Amino acid sequence: MTEKGFNLMIATVIGFLLCCAVYFYVTEDKAKPVTSTPSTESPLTPPSTKTDTNQPPPVKEQDHDNQNKNNENDKQKEQDQKKDKKTEPSDKLPEVVWGIDSASETTKDLYACVKENFGDPIVFGRYLGEREGISVGLTAEQVEIMHAEGDFILPIYNHFDNATGYDNGTAHAMEAIKLAGELGIPEGVAIFADIEPGYPVDSEFIQGWFETIVASNYKSGIYGVFDPEQALFKAFQEAGKSNGAILEQNYIWTAAPSAGITAEAKAPEFKPSAPEGSLAWGWQYGLDADVCNIDTNLFKRELVDVLWGP
Repeated sequence: MTEKGFNLMIATVIGFLLCCAVYFYVTEDKAKPVTSTPSTESPLTPPSTKTDTNQPPPVKEQDHDNQNKNNENDKQKEQDQKKDKKTEPSDKLPEVVWGIDSASETTKDLYACVKENFGDPIVFGRYLGEREGISVGLTAEQVEIMHAEGDFILPIYNHFDNATGYDNGTAHAMEAIKLAGELGIPEGVAIFADIEPGYPVDSEFIQGWFETIVASNYKSGIYGVFDPEQALFKAFQEAGKSNGAILEQNYIWTAAPSAGITAEAKAPEFKPSAPEGSLAWGWQYGLDADVCNIDTNLFKRELVDVLWGP
């Protein structure tokens, strides 16, 4: 084969190969048609680029939001607790305060006498209703004088001389509530039944008094000589066994022991006598002053929160 013939053959082969390459390139199926049966459903809607407000946030974001809400709730609880813990009148007083009680009419002259000879009382015990020959009843005019002095009024009920029987205790409690309402004594104030040492007394009377008073808008208190040798002491213990709330809720103002009248500056240490576990928050330590017609007392400051304040 000549050189010319060889070159011609080579050119022919190369040309054939180029033609094949062009053919396969042109006829190659780059985007093959779908061979499955076309769907009759609507084409899928592409996802929206907007945030769907109905969908919950991602887990991490939701946890963060919950944490913020919990923190806000904790802060609200703290604020509510601060509001609930209101300031009480006793918060500004010493642990024990000095006071007086009197069966006489409350006048500016009586105050002047007390301040000149004894001191400036915080608590002033006065009687509900007139009891002829025994005590002058409290009036709106007297209340105005006492509150103008900044005193807390301790209401005393003494319209009986027999402290026996449940029904009797109930009846006198109802009368005390009536007198307190007529005078305008606000709810939450303690009313003290005056059980003198010479009165017959039993636990039934105490139960009747207590249960009737606490069922009203007022709180229950009892005054008397709570000496262990006295019938009142034993009757109160029995009443407390029958109804545990009497020990827990009834306020005691005791005249035992007797230390004698003193000025405020010379008052004894607060050591009242009363049944164990009772709310013995008042102590009439001195009786029948020679001047001013008063008795002298010491009270735990918490008692003023259940008295009639200015």
